[in-house]
Amino acid sequence: MRLHPPFKVDWTPPETDDEIDFRFVPGPKLAKALIDAAGEQGERGRHLKAFFGCLYYAANRPGEAASLREDDFTIPEEGWGEVLLSTSMPRVGSGWTDTGESFDTRGLKKRARKATRPVPIPPVLVRLVREHIKEFGAAEDGRLFRASQGGHLLSKEYGEVWKAARLAVLTESEAASPLADVPYSLRHAGVSLWLASGVSPAEVARRAGHSIAVLFRFYAKAIHRNQQHSNERIERALEAAAEE
Repeated sequence: MRLHPPFKVDWTPPETDDEIDFRFVPGPKLAKALIDAAGEQGERGRHLKAFFGCLYYAANRPGEAASLREDDFTIPEEGWGEVLLSTSMPRVGSGWTDTGESFDTRGLKKRARKATRPVPIPPVLVRLVREHIKEFGAAEDGRLFRASQGGHLLSKEYGEVWKAARLAVLTESEAASPLADVPYSLRHAGVSLWLASGVSPAEVARRAGHSIAVLFRFYAKAIHRNQQHSNERIERALEAAAEE
């Protein structure tokens, strides 16, 4: 029997635009206002304020923040602290976990199972975490953030608090737009802040748990702006040297 070679299809998959639309990423002032507003949404809001703070000030993924435990934090009385990320707890179907539960404790995204990622955290997040521990303590397994009934934190639950915070802070037209439309926007905002502050892309990628390639793909505009500022500083230094 003669086998015919498979047909060759002359087709190139369309390019996807992965780059983040920074028109809808909250800046530092708005990010803080949204986190503060979330904290004003009753007891659940107060419980989740530090959770949202981790998404912004440490650029955590929601699944990473949901799995954080008290002993993952170094929280000094003053100055900067640190959070040591080692696991992520995304919600998945119970049929996909070893335990039969709808949450799966995994290693960090695209990292070896036992890999860790230390992230420096600014004093504002140190204070949020300390206040959270003082008011709410931790679950039996050490988790800081949990559902209202004490189980694993649901995206639906923190999503509802976030929705209320947006309505409290944004104008009607802003609330109808994609501006800060999901809590993950805080992670984008945190990474963007680091880049705008002049942190090197390599260090930003390390703190955010990205590869350099992914960082450049998603944050190309922010990186380009940062490079422009760097070029301007270099040019000023060269001009000053030439005048001496």
